[in-house]
Amino acid sequence: MVKTDIVDLVYEKVGFTKKEASDAVDILFDSMKDILAQGEDIHIVGFGSFNLRNKHERIGRNPKTGEEIIITHRRVLTFKPSRILRDLVNQR
Repeated sequence: MVKTDIVDLVYEKVGFTKKEASDAVDILFDSMKDILAQGEDIHIVGFGSFNLRNKHERIGRNPKTGEEIIITHRRVLTFKPSRILRDLVNQR
């Protein structure tokens, strides 16, 4: 499923025009991106949670040469599905 499929679902189920459905989906995704960029987590009841985690700097190895390299500090985004979503996916 891609973004246009989501727009089509909103168009069919809510009754918006295609433009309104596209705008609504864009606003939702843009809002989620802004919230995550500010460092806040997103919790959607019945769906799941988008969480930011800090990963500390660490030493890694180049698998080809075996040379040690420094992997810099970074933030990663994780998604944890709710129990409802997890159970629904496992039923099919």
